[in-house]
Amino acid sequence: MRVEALLLLGIGFFFGVVGLIYWFTSYEDAGFLMLMGTMLLGLVPGSYYFFWHRRMKDSRPEDRPTASIEEGAGVVSSFPHSSIWPFLFGLGAFTTLLAFAFGVWLFLPGVVVILAAVTGFTAESRRGGQV
Repeated sequence: MRVEALLLLGIGFFFGVVGLIYWFTSYEDAGFLMLMGTMLLGLVPGSYYFFWHRRMKDSRPEDRPTASIEEGAGVVSSFPHSSIWPFLFGLGAFTTLLAFAFGVWLFLPGVVVILAAVTGFTAESRRGGQV
C-alpha cells in the first residue's frame, strides 16, 4: 500500500500547489474549487492508505522488491458461470434512468426488472450457479 499511498499523496500535493498558483494568478472561484476538490480526491484516500501502510505488520508482495510473481497470485478457485442476471440488472437500471427523460411510467418496470435481477443473482449464488 506504500506505492499507492505515495502516488495519491503526490497527486494531492500537486493539485494543491497548482490550485494555489491558479488562485493567485486568476482569482477565479470555479476552477480553484475544482482543483481543491481534485486535491482532496488525492489526499483523502492517500492518507488512508498511508495510515494502513504504517499499521500493517507484514508487507504485501507488491511492496517488497524481492518478491516473486507467484507470491502475489493468491488462491485461484472457481470462476462464476455465464449468467443472464448482469444483463437484466443493466437493462433495469437503463430503463429506470430513461424514466428521467421519457416519463415516470418507465420507473416502475425498471425497478421491477432490477428487483428480479437481484433476486436471480441471489438465488444463483445460493444454488451454485443453477437457477
